[in-house]
Amino acid sequence: MAVPTVKLNNGCDFPALGCGTYKKVLLHNSMEDMVKNAIDIGYRHIDAAMFYQNEDAVGRAIKEKVNQGVIERGDLFITSKLWNNYHRPDLVIQMCKKSVSDLGLDYLDLYLIHWPFAVKEGDDFNPVDEEGYIIPSDVDYLDTWKAMEECVEKRLARSIGVSNFNSEQVQRVLDHCTIKPVVNQIECHPYLNQLKLIDFCMKRNVVVTAHSPLGGAPRPTSPPGTPMPINDPNIKEIADRREKSVAQVIIRWLIQHGVVPIPKSSNRKRLEENFNVFGFQLSCEEMDSIDALNKNIRIAYFPKAIKHKDYPFHIEF
Repeated sequence: MAVPTVKLNNGCDFPALGCGTYKKVLLHNSMEDMVKNAIDIGYRHIDAAMFYQNEDAVGRAIKEKVNQGVIERGDLFITSKLWNNYHRPDLVIQMCKKSVSDLGLDYLDLYLIHWPFAVKEGDDFNPVDEEGYIIPSDVDYLDTWKAMEECVEKRLARSIGVSNFNSEQVQRVLDHCTIKPVVNQIECHPYLNQLKLIDFCMKRNVVVTAHSPLGGAPRPTSPPGTPMPINDPNIKEIADRREKSVAQVIIRWLIQHGVVPIPKSSNRKRLEENFNVFGFQLSCEEMDSIDALNKNIRIAYFPKAIKHKDYPFHIEF
């Protein structure tokens, strides 16, 4: 089955469902197998990042499937992201080239600024001071954005966007850019429904991608007993009535909000399940009932960066 696409503001087609590759629970060989399984199932949108430290494994999986004739490069939409210690403009092109090379590609379909805040340049992804807070760089993300635009001009990336930016940060980029961001990738699930930020972005023709769309497992920094939407009885009731899984209902809910979810699973059966969400539609009442479950519970809130001037979560959305 072909995945429907969403039209980006630069005219590119963006698959409405993707496969995430966040690293924490997957070793390199497992990641390679996961991506190969995803491509075999029908996923054509793969979301990667330099920070995940597995782009070489993702690239090997892509290469094998291209060599087998399962897909052509042009069938795929590959995203990568620029990490926080490489925001300085002279480093952006260099890191984009590294991701392109590690993934075994000639270009990226989409390159994102992973977070709006810049940290001290160097090999340490998260340099911290004696109190455990990240050491900032004085680079402004607008200067980073100008270098991102060069990635498009040099044909290293066909599209560029942002990730984990709040509404004010998105607007600031829009007010000063030459090339408009096509995407804002944010945490989005029934317990953090982000409806205000989604509406804000959609009105400006910026597509929202949802990372952690199923709520994910609580992080080490999460408060004890943090609830997970995948266990929500209200969603389970809808799922049982529909003869679908809870994950399928959540993914469908996001898609009907115009959001592009990028769930991840190392389990092939669950990858298949997450993919099979285009044969049913939730009613307005079901959509509203899931909307009402919002608890403003954020999993990926990056507490080490809370003192940074560009920390994105000090405002409502």
